[in-house]
Amino acid sequence: MVVRLWEWWRARRTLVDAAFLVPLAFLEFVSAPAVLHDPIHSYNLTLTGYLLLSTALLVPMVWRRRWPRVTFAAVALVSFVQWTMHTQMLIGNTTVLMGLYTVTAYCSFRWSLAALAVTELGVVLETYREWGGALDKMRGPLVAFTAISLGVWVLGLHMRTRRAYLRQLEERADRLEHERDAEIQLARNAERARIAREMHDVVAHNVSVIVVQADGAAYAIETDPGRARQALETISTTGRTALAEMRRLLGVLREESAAGAYAPQPGLAQLDDLVEQVRAAGLPVTLERTGRPAEVSEGRALAVYRIVQEALTNTLKHGGPRASATVTLHYGDDEMTVAVVDDGRGAAAPDDGHGHGLVGMRERAAVYGGVVEAAPRDGGGFAVTARIPVREEART
Repeated sequence: MVVRLWEWWRARRTLVDAAFLVPLAFLEFVSAPAVLHDPIHSYNLTLTGYLLLSTALLVPMVWRRRWPRVTFAAVALVSFVQWTMHTQMLIGNTTVLMGLYTVTAYCSFRWSLAALAVTELGVVLETYREWGGALDKMRGPLVAFTAISLGVWVLGLHMRTRRAYLRQLEERADRLEHERDAEIQLARNAERARIAREMHDVVAHNVSVIVVQADGAAYAIETDPGRARQALETISTTGRTALAEMRRLLGVLREESAAGAYAPQPGLAQLDDLVEQVRAAGLPVTLERTGRPAEVSEGRALAVYRIVQEALTNTLKHGGPRASATVTLHYGDDEMTVAVVDDGRGAAAPDDGHGHGLVGMRERAAVYGGVVEAAPRDGGGFAVTARIPVREEART
C-alpha cells in the first residue's frame, strides 16, 4: 500500500512541486509584518504589493519541472523588475536558485550555463545596489552569493548525471530482459521442434500398425473371425494412442497465445465467402466451378482455400487499381485444379522482395502431392494454377 501511494505521489509532478513551495510560502507569510515594518531597509512595498510580488515569485515554481526554462525566466524577470523598483530581496527570491537547479538538472548543459550567467548577473546587481558600489564591501557578499549559486549549479549537474546513469541502467536492464526472453523463446522453439519430430515418429509408427492390422483383418474376417476381432481391437487401441499423441503434437506446436486455435478451418464451401470479402475490398472477382465435386479431405480443402486466398491477396497488392480476377475450380477424377487469373500489372508489378506467398502455396500443394505454377501472362496479368490429387493413390 505504501509503495503504491509513493508511486502515485511521484507520478504527479505539479502536485509535488506545489507541496515543496508550502514551507517557502509559509515563511513568506510569517515574515510579512517584519518586512513591511523594517526600520533599517526600505522595501517600498505596501501589503498588496508584497502579496503580489510574493505570488509572482512563488506560483511559477509549481510548473518548474514541466517548463523549467519558462519558469526560471519568469522568476528572473520578476526579480529584475523588483531590483529596478529598489525593493530589497525577499524570501521568495530564493526561487531563482530553485529555477537554476531545475534548468541545470532537466535541460542541456548550454541552458544550464545560461541560467547560471543570469543568476550571477542578479547577484552582481543586488550586491552592487546593497553596498553602493564599494568594492571592498561588495567582495565578501559577492563571493558568498556566487559560491551559493555555483553550489546549486553543481548539484543540478550531479542530479542530471545521476538521472542519465539510472536511465542507462534501466534501458540496459530492459534490453537484457528482452534478450533473455528471446533466448528462452528460441530454446522453447527448439525443444518444441525436437518433441514434434519424436512424436511424428511415434504417430507414423502407430498409423503404420493400423494399416497393417486393417489389411490383416480384411483377409481374416471370413476365414478366422477371432484373429480379425483381435486385429480390430489392436486397431482401436493403436488408434486411440495415435490420437492422443497427435493431440500432444498439436499442443506442442500450437502457440501459447494463439486465439481461436480450435475454430473450424475454412474449406471449399467457404470460397464464396472469400470471394465476397475480396470484392468488398475493391477487387472484382468471378468464381467458376466445373466438373463433379468429389469428396476430399479437410486438409486438401484447406490447402485449396489458402492457395486461392494468397493468390487473390497478391492481386490486391500488386494487380493495380483496375485489376479484376477469375477463380476457376475444376473437379477431375484424380485431381482438383484451381486457377486464379487476373488482368493486372503482371510482370510490371513491383516486388519488394519480402513476400513468401508463392513459396507457401507450393508447400501446401506439395504436402498432398500437388504442384503450383505461378507466372505473369503474356498478354498482361498474372496466373496461378494449382493441381492437387483428390486421394492418396492419385499422387503424381
